[in-house]
Amino acid sequence: MSATKAELRAAVIARRRALTARVRDEEARALLTHVAAVATAGQTVCAYVPVGSEPGSPELLDTLHGNGVRVLLPIARHDAAGVPQPLLWGVYVPGELVAARFGLKEPTGPTLPPDAVVEAATVLVPALAVDHAGVRLGRGAGFYDRTLTVTSPAARLIAVVRDDELVDQLPAEPHDVPMTHALTPRAGVVALGRRE
Repeated sequence: MSATKAELRAAVIARRRALTARVRDEEARALLTHVAAVATAGQTVCAYVPVGSEPGSPELLDTLHGNGVRVLLPIARHDAAGVPQPLLWGVYVPGELVAARFGLKEPTGPTLPPDAVVEAATVLVPALAVDHAGVRLGRGAGFYDRTLTVTSPAARLIAVVRDDELVDQLPAEPHDVPMTHALTPRAGVVALGRRE
């Protein structure tokens, strides 16, 4: 019997929490070596500030920004009924983030609408795992699946995962938005199955 998404989420989160700070730091530094493959000067990238045991670091954002990339960060909101809404966006300015709900950090400047994601050549997407067909395992709230439906057809949707989180197959649902690539510390940017 195959594991459910909830079981897979719990297993990945437990493995991530068991990692030492040294391993997380080494993997974060390794991800920095792949920045040139993520975006080039003049492009817009939608990214995120990693929280907890998520792969990556704020230095990745600083490096993209320093390379002349416009970096947009997500702003998560719920409606009055508590339903997650498509992500809003804010322009990343180094040193100007504030604490937000869910342990996130958000930009302090003007808020851009959800369709600002259409400007992105690349969207770095947090993931617990991704498979070779592009199926992404997120945390289950649906923020990104609601948001990624309006990306440019040419945009690269890159799931950021640890090397062992790029797997053969994950359970998929009709609303899942497929990733075009994965970014891992050792392999760098890896092409995945094509979007339909």
